[in-house]
Amino acid sequence: MSQSPNLLFILADQWRAMALGAAGTDPVHTPNLDRLAAQGMHLRQAVSNYPVCSPHRAMLMTGQYPQRNGVHSNFNSASDPAVSTLSARSTCWPEVLAAAGYRTAYVGKWHLNRPVPADAVHGEGRRADGRVWDAYTPPEHRHGFARWYAHGCSDQHFRPHYWVDEAPREEPVRLQQWSAEHESDQALRLLQEHREEQERAGTDDPFALMLSYNPPHPPFEQVPQRYVDRYRDVPVEHLLTRANVDLSTPEGQEAARAVRLYFAAVTGVDEQIGRVLAGLEELGLSEDTLVVFTSDHGMQLGSHGLQSKNIWFEESLRVPFLARLPGRIPAGTDDVLLSTPDIAPTLLHLLGQEVPASMQGRDLSGALRGWDFERPGGALYLRMPSTAGRQDWRGWRTADRLLVCRGGQHGPVPMHLYDLAEDPWQLRDVLSARPAEAERLRSELIAALAAVGDPWSRDAGARTTATAASTR
Repeated sequence: MSQSPNLLFILADQWRAMALGAAGTDPVHTPNLDRLAAQGMHLRQAVSNYPVCSPHRAMLMTGQYPQRNGVHSNFNSASDPAVSTLSARSTCWPEVLAAAGYRTAYVGKWHLNRPVPADAVHGEGRRADGRVWDAYTPPEHRHGFARWYAHGCSDQHFRPHYWVDEAPREEPVRLQQWSAEHESDQALRLLQEHREEQERAGTDDPFALMLSYNPPHPPFEQVPQRYVDRYRDVPVEHLLTRANVDLSTPEGQEAARAVRLYFAAVTGVDEQIGRVLAGLEELGLSEDTLVVFTSDHGMQLGSHGLQSKNIWFEESLRVPFLARLPGRIPAGTDDVLLSTPDIAPTLLHLLGQEVPASMQGRDLSGALRGWDFERPGGALYLRMPSTAGRQDWRGWRTADRLLVCRGGQHGPVPMHLYDLAEDPWQLRDVLSARPAEAERLRSELIAALAAVGDPWSRDAGARTTATAASTR
């Protein structure tokens, strides 16, 4: 094994922690990821602290919370022009790896740039909501990725487009192929090219490849029929098995129409991941490659009468996290509360690199290695005012509790408290019955927010009141 392992980092969009066969909850078919989970470490309590795309991805890349990296909402043409992109001055983990001699590459969805008017012409175009979401990423904003095969944020899964390496904004590659399949093709091509370059030059320079799928993000109907067929004849009540889904309601019926397609996309992406992992094996790279699979956030799929994400419920908040590195990461499971900013320092430690002082996340590589170490006591939940709404919420997720404070500019701040040990479906708000417990968790929340530089801890946090409020 070389001194510096390779890295294959696989990110999916809107893949909740439950939608994994190895999790034993949603009835999904994911044999390749189940195999990866059995071969490596499965972190079962990984948290997407701000469960929406751009804020999560900025935390993932920088190891910083939104208050530090400046990305506090999704990027689109209506987002705050004062925050036009993830700053080129932000130090991201691929830049650290590139400086250490890694051959870096990115394939798939990026979503860390605010579109400019030209992107409405040369990218995906304007959506039904009137906004432009897709954006070209100039080379100076690619944060250490030398090879580039990516789009900004396009939901045309059957008609994807990509900006490739140094091609200008005006020259995207357009094709007709399911995006997850095409991106897997490109990942395999880059791995093959890297192996050939190693053999030609007689070097063992490591690679770092990030593969970022958009599915199972909607539109759900854009998934090959062969994956839908697996779930076609399964009764919907056998698919939507969570106790917080009411199939008799309009929201439950909406989830019933989506679930087969969502699970089909999960199964389809799993198959594509299997292709990439098989290619890694055929090239003789598996034994010396850290493979990570995770997601940027989950989705409700009818739970609590909601469909999407950006909410504190477990279906949105928790994501899968699998890591395999033969000889260094043992097989097993762990319930450490991994937060999104923890991923960057954890990766860098596993790869033998120094962690920049700018990163706020914690090194949790001990959990992946099976070591005893000081574990975090909780993970933050964040939602800030944006074009998606004026909500200003904070939360504190511990191993068995969740406290959520619904903020605002004036007046008291109502709270919600859930006992996840007794009520994993979050059906009962126990705040009124446990004011002392709520106050203890509120103090922990405010301390955690202050530690990451969130002014909410001084403003709305000071007005927090133990008054129960509706969870809607």
